[in-house]
Amino acid sequence: MPHARSRLILTCALLAACAGSDAVDPSRVPRAIAVTPNAPVLASLGIATRLTAEVRNANGGVVANQVVTWSRRGSGATQVSDSGVVTSAANGVDTIVATSGNLTGTDVVTVQQTVATISVVSSTTVLTVLGSTVTLNATALDANGRVVATDPVVWSSSNPNALPVSAAGVVTAARPGSTEVIATIGSLTGRRTISVALTSPVGGPQLGVTVPCVGGFAGVFPCSGVDLLAFLPVSGLGGGPGVDLNDLWGWTDPTTNKEYAVVMRRDGAAFVDVSSATNPVYLGFLPITPGASANIWHDVKVYADHAFIVADAAGPHGMQVFDLRHLRAHAGIPRTFTADALYTQVNSAHNIAINEASGFAYIVGASGGGMTCGGGLHMVNIVTPSAPTFAGCFADPLTGRASTGYTHDVQCVLYTGPDLAYRDREICLGSNETHLSIADVTDKQAPVAISRASYPQVAYTHQGWLTDDQRYFLVNDEVDEIQFGLTGTRTLIWDVQELDDPILVGQFYGPNPSTDHNHYIRGSRMYASTYQFGLRVVDVSNPLQPAALGFFDTAPQLSNVPGFGGSWSNYPYFRSGIVVMTSRGEGFFVLRVP
Repeated sequence: MPHARSRLILTCALLAACAGSDAVDPSRVPRAIAVTPNAPVLASLGIATRLTAEVRNANGGVVANQVVTWSRRGSGATQVSDSGVVTSAANGVDTIVATSGNLTGTDVVTVQQTVATISVVSSTTVLTVLGSTVTLNATALDANGRVVATDPVVWSSSNPNALPVSAAGVVTAARPGSTEVIATIGSLTGRRTISVALTSPVGGPQLGVTVPCVGGFAGVFPCSGVDLLAFLPVSGLGGGPGVDLNDLWGWTDPTTNKEYAVVMRRDGAAFVDVSSATNPVYLGFLPITPGASANIWHDVKVYADHAFIVADAAGPHGMQVFDLRHLRAHAGIPRTFTADALYTQVNSAHNIAINEASGFAYIVGASGGGMTCGGGLHMVNIVTPSAPTFAGCFADPLTGRASTGYTHDVQCVLYTGPDLAYRDREICLGSNETHLSIADVTDKQAPVAISRASYPQVAYTHQGWLTDDQRYFLVNDEVDEIQFGLTGTRTLIWDVQELDDPILVGQFYGPNPSTDHNHYIRGSRMYASTYQFGLRVVDVSNPLQPAALGFFDTAPQLSNVPGFGGSWSNYPYFRSGIVVMTSRGEGFFVLRVP
């Protein structure tokens, strides 16, 4: 028995040992797959996150060395690699599946782009022509720089007066200046700086309505105290490519009281009816004399319903005479006119002045043939406008750059001023390049030099005009701002109460150094064309203390510095009170100074 019992025990032990060697370790039995991180959200396209799949036993322990494969199902928002790297491809939700044997584990991955920045782009950031536009495009981007579909953009401008922006992101150059254009989407904004830096003349006509000067602008034109009634570009006066404007004068028809402007183009004279100040009408054109050359310098004055026209450096141009009464027959279509008479005692000339009280014209700066009178006063009897006749010469050889008495411009009057010695005499005050020259030309065969005077920093004595009482003569020097670096446009104030002893009693400076050109005085106001700055209106009721009243800048693309381009001349003598003005490359302006 003992031996039998021992065998039984051994057998049982062996059986138990055998049974233990065939049993499965529960810790090595896969029961589930856990995928982490749980439910990630990807806020940008093109970014990746790695998922980890752990094969676990019944107790949650990791079962090692298990092969896991990856797949996805859903909207196609993601892509998943063999190693569990999930990359966002589109907005949406995908289920990522990890498989090991017959076990699967899943995770939900959401792709939902979040706007990180707003990109604003445009084809240019600088507009060079008033009225031109540029379209901005705003794009919402996620943190990875991928486009995000969003609600519409809301556009705004930090300077809407100069550069307004439309709901579609179109920015318009309304005035010189700069702005930040702002694109808003939700709580985020994107910005782009757009500026107006004009390099070309202003654009189309302004007709039919008064544009008041408000907030420093009349439409696109900088201003102060001067309203815009109308604007015609050079093309609106029949000018083609390469044509610009220069001088002008006015005529009032004594029969109809209609007002007209005679506007000089490089290639002749344009006639404009300004009777309806907000709707000027281009009537037609008088070409330069056949055989003459087009050029920048023309001048015109009016006497007895006739225009008298000269041109400088133009060859055989002579003085054209045109009967302005032809303009009454305007039939709605601009026409080409011909001169009624041609005075040929001079060829080219820089300027012409007319004393309407005496019926004499004074051609100055003559050159290129004929009776040049040294470039001084070539005096012409025009009492019969259609038959002008030579009357005499005057030149003071102690003046002018070439010491010939060259006169650049002149005003001649029947004198009624304070110097009793010259009352009722015909007196001419010449701007003679280097001097003010005063002469008695009552006797055209024996004119007399009364006086001459110069001044500090003389560069080019250009033009001047008497105050209504003939006590003061205000002169501009065309080159002093350039030559001497003056910081303001200078007007020289001469006391001429004694014609034989003119005294410089003052100098008045403008707000910037824009070069001055022609100015005229009517009553208590001086109307000064100052090239790049346009028209300056100055109170000269006390000539010793002039005061700025206003301005109108005809060439906002220019920088108001010494130099040329912009306003050439103006005419302030219409009974209606309007002021007409030329600006070389821009066009013809009708203005009102309240």
